[in-house]
Amino acid sequence: MMKSFCFFFTIALGLLTSCGTSKKTLPAPAAAPAPKQAFVTWDKKKIELGAVKKGDKRSMNYEFTNTSGTDIQIDIVDACDCTKVDFPRGMIAPGGKGSLDVVFNSAEKEAPETIGINVVFKQTDAAGNPRIEVVEYTFTIEK
Repeated sequence: MMKSFCFFFTIALGLLTSCGTSKKTLPAPAAAPAPKQAFVTWDKKKIELGAVKKGDKRSMNYEFTNTSGTDIQIDIVDACDCTKVDFPRGMIAPGGKGSLDVVFNSAEKEAPETIGINVVFKQTDAAGNPRIEVVEYTFTIEK
């Protein structure tokens, strides 16, 4: 019995003393993925119009900057029939700016709403999917 006690004591003592002195090297943490660069950056993506008198028209503007690193071009802008959008038709160089000039006609509206404006670019992402940006505005109707 004394032999087994001595054996276990020796093993335990060896483990205790070796824990403090051994140096284990941990693998280096994986590098964080690079932040995804925005295709375009907007000065604002949502505009609150507040109360709009039924039948009034409201103008607004959304400005954007090409942050893609390559030339871009808007292909299509899609919005509600109550929304007319003028947008740049040519190429926009990296760092260049563009804007959507929007006019909202409240004549057919009866209730508060959020309107989305889909901006579809001719360029696609790495997987071949269309690049689509959405800006929006909200309003309430005064009768």
